Amino acid sequence: MTATNRDALLARYRVERDKRIRPDGNDQYLEPTGRFADLLEDPYTERVEREPVHDHVTVAFIGAGFAGLATGARLKEAGVESVRLIDGAGDVGGVWYWNRYPGAMCDTAAMIYLPLLEETGHVPSAKYTPAPENHAHARRIATQYGLYEHALFSTRVTHLEWDDAASNWIVRTDRGDEFTAQFVAMGTGPLQRPKLPGIEGIESFAGHTFHTSRWDYAYTGGDPSGAPMTGLADKRVGIIGTGATAVQCIPHLARSAGELYVFQRTPSSIDVRNNHAIDPAWFTDLEPGWQKRWQTNFTILQTGGFTDEDLVQDGWTDISQRIRDRVVAELSKPGAEFTPELMTRAFEDSDDEKMDEIRARVDAIVADAETAEGLKPWYRQLCKRPCFHDEYLQSFNEPGTHLIDTDGQGVERIDETGVWVGGVHYELDCLIYASGFEFRADVTRRSGYDTVGRDGTTLEEAWADGMRTLHGIHVHGFPNLFVVGLTQAGNLISNITHNLTEAGTTIAAVVGHAVSVGAAEVEVTQEAEQRWLSQLDSSTGIFGNLDCTPGYYNNEGQPLTEKDKLNGARYAPGPVAYFEHIDRWRSSGDFEGLEFRP
Repeated sequence: MTATNRDALLARYRVERDKRIRPDGNDQYLEPTGRFADLLEDPYTERVEREPVHDHVTVAFIGAGFAGLATGARLKEAGVESVRLIDGAGDVGGVWYWNRYPGAMCDTAAMIYLPLLEETGHVPSAKYTPAPENHAHARRIATQYGLYEHALFSTRVTHLEWDDAASNWIVRTDRGDEFTAQFVAMGTGPLQRPKLPGIEGIESFAGHTFHTSRWDYAYTGGDPSGAPMTGLADKRVGIIGTGATAVQCIPHLARSAGELYVFQRTPSSIDVRNNHAIDPAWFTDLEPGWQKRWQTNFTILQTGGFTDEDLVQDGWTDISQRIRDRVVAELSKPGAEFTPELMTRAFEDSDDEKMDEIRARVDAIVADAETAEGLKPWYRQLCKRPCFHDEYLQSFNEPGTHLIDTDGQGVERIDETGVWVGGVHYELDCLIYASGFEFRADVTRRSGYDTVGRDGTTLEEAWADGMRTLHGIHVHGFPNLFVVGLTQAGNLISNITHNLTEAGTTIAAVVGHAVSVGAAEVEVTQEAEQRWLSQLDSSTGIFGNLDCTPGYYNNEGQPLTEKDKLNGARYAPGPVAYFEHIDRWRSSGDFEGLEFRP
């Protein structure tokens, strides 16, 4: 691409970004209250009354998604038997408990996404596995490792408090439970509370409405396995949102609804998925330790490193392979040197090539030229979470499917009978919100309860100016407490479970060591915490480039405060280096930076 053409392309990217910048940033979204308060409830499992629990466990883990399951499994392997999972949901699974919309599927390859495949012996059915299979795998882990035994489901923690005299945490819940735990880990995840768009009149719609994370099959018909939604055959259905969730459920709605109106603010980048079944015979030939090798290979490629082969071979790693090929080609020229400028040029050329292909794919698939133009993404591929699907674009060839492109402005307002866009009213029988979850890097905001450490200091107070940890896990002033997440650690957004399993392995090593040496308390020193903070890259952290089109990758395009930067920071050398560092740290047995006290 010539410099002139690239300048024109980047100018188009800026124009499209600027259309979508809003002064309210993340505040444009609403928490589920009023008419939508039931989004915080569990429609899948009836809450059964029980007697309050008053006992003691070695480890209490708040959250029963893959973070809690991976940590619980590693703790059991380390000989720690008294492990309790606590979750507001009626079962394990986290996001895969809640997401039951038609077409729900992991968009990262199952071989690297699903934890503990080697340990459980599970063979994924396909490269990308559907939600029911992901939930079943969560249940498999819980069953195999005995994590159901002490678990408390349909239960929300309301208060955590450190008892300095007893060297225990006191855990209180909304079921009247009050028990103690020597150690507590928090893994509530950044994707756990449904969010709603802040559209004028959102509560006024008189038709049927629901959020994708609480899909109403009683109204639509069908089921999570993809059975036809016969209840929509004579309905005018609207869906707000065209992100990763909408991309998966829209093909099913397009086949089922009488009329489907897709209200789009920003088109997603839709690459080829090419899902295929996994041959069990091939799977059994993999050598021990294969999953960690695959995860490492993926992480290297997805973060711009070079390897001899691409084990996963998906859209995430495709650009990295293109960059590598360009760099190798340049370095083969006489006098060529490996420089930052060479890498930048290779990245830009590769991204331009990829996005041109993605936009050309829209033209090749979508029959109507105006609709095709509206579905083209004008931004760098990794500005937003890329999507991979082989039926989404085809949905817009269905005669009853209509793209309502808002040109970056979003829906104007909602009234009793439908939705307004550009002065045009669209009458609807059903309105679905595919607006996703609150992506909160701030653990204190998303936990929903106070965590009170030594001397009565809350975690929110301790982190008033931003998150402070060692390895993203240990917090000074909060003994025996572990935080499981992405920030101030690897921050590998393309395969979130890799972060969770590494944290779980680390926690199990620390707890196992504490139990073996008879330590009542484990705490990071203030000096070690500060040293770790000095090794973090907080320039963008979990958030992407502010030049990108707005979204949760870049704080909705808003400038980052110093607190935002700390709450989204990552280990400066990157995810690969972080995972190598944390493996060396826990394997050494020294646990540098931690104090183990009797």
